[in-house]
Amino acid sequence: MKKLLPLFISAALGSLSTSAWADTLADIYNQAKDNDPQLLSAAAQRDAAFEAVTSSRSDLLPQINLTAGYNINRSDQDARESDKLTAGINFSQELYNRSSWVTLDTAEKTARQADSAYAAAQQSLILRVSEAYFEVLRAQDNLEFVRAEKAAVGRQLEQTKQRFEVGLSAITDVHDAQAQYDGVLADEVLAENNLVNSYESLREITGQEHSNLYVLDTDRFSASKSSSSPEALVEEAQTKNLSLLTARIAQDVARDNIALASSGHLPSLTLDGGYNYGDESNDQNFSQGDYNDFNIGVNLVVPLYTGGNITSQTKQAEFAYVAASQDLEATYRSVVKDVRAFNNNITASIGALRAYEQTVVSANSALEATEAGFDVGTRTIVDVLDSTRRLYDANKNLSDARYNYILSVLQLRQAVGSLNEQDILDINDGLKAAAAAQ
Repeated sequence: MKKLLPLFISAALGSLSTSAWADTLADIYNQAKDNDPQLLSAAAQRDAAFEAVTSSRSDLLPQINLTAGYNINRSDQDARESDKLTAGINFSQELYNRSSWVTLDTAEKTARQADSAYAAAQQSLILRVSEAYFEVLRAQDNLEFVRAEKAAVGRQLEQTKQRFEVGLSAITDVHDAQAQYDGVLADEVLAENNLVNSYESLREITGQEHSNLYVLDTDRFSASKSSSSPEALVEEAQTKNLSLLTARIAQDVARDNIALASSGHLPSLTLDGGYNYGDESNDQNFSQGDYNDFNIGVNLVVPLYTGGNITSQTKQAEFAYVAASQDLEATYRSVVKDVRAFNNNITASIGALRAYEQTVVSANSALEATEAGFDVGTRTIVDVLDSTRRLYDANKNLSDARYNYILSVLQLRQAVGSLNEQDILDINDGLKAAAAAQ
């Protein structure tokens, strides 16, 4: 039985070179494929399920056994000793056993289910790697914005101190500037810790240390809506979503388990045969003899009464089928919800991107105007500090919106069932070396 769902294109990623000083998204993903415990566990479970098919098929094939024995008997009463040599070969072949065929069919479907689960684990890895990667970039951006704000507030603090020394500002202005500077220092500590922790999340997936990543090329970054309608996306998900496919197979397996349980009422027919040889000797009368036995026959077994066990097992299987059917319905509803929600998130992210881009421009202009007003005495240092905070908050929000858009696209593709390694390659093309971003 061939393994199913040849979903991914590993060769494409293998051709990518790894930077000696920084990792790209593709580099991280390649490392994760070889080291992620969740993916490796899913692969092992899939392989075990396919081996179970071979095991189930063996019940339909002849069972042949070779036997041999040598026995020595001694008797102290009459000082007699005898020995006996025996050998034989026996076989059994099922002619009809409904449960064996149902078991094989169930094993094949279970293997398909495990293969589908493995493909889902591959898609999950793509998303988990991307989420962890961009969480690092998000944390890096946040730390850069905090440090830039610290430098700006630090300059404002020094200017305020100088103005206070010459009598142009009140001591309260110095205290306000100092308070905001101290707050930014606290933000920097938290941002540094968040960056360290985000790298740890990446290490959890790859099993390797990372310290330098390619960053998003914001000059080439662009966002666009899906060309498909929500209804078309939901329809596509009904045929491609791997969680939905796995749930459908689970329902089929549950249905087969009903047939397997009820097959206990049916008769079974086997063909049995064998050849046995024996040779025995006695030291008292030196007599010896050997024999050859041949046997072959058809054996019929008809279950008449099993104490209600078969009926009970059938009912259990029927209840399990109802549960699997409800799980399928729950999965379907969840998939529909996810497809619509992630599609909405993309639309919202695009709107937020445009708004935050304008917000950054407006906040920068507002800060310049506020600083000019402060210089001529029409605005206070509090106004300047507030404008400074709004500018860096706007930059942070814009950065977050970019990463949220990318992840929403990947989440939608996973929900639809079309997520694959090409998405990693496409995103990787939109990255650039960190040094070039400075």
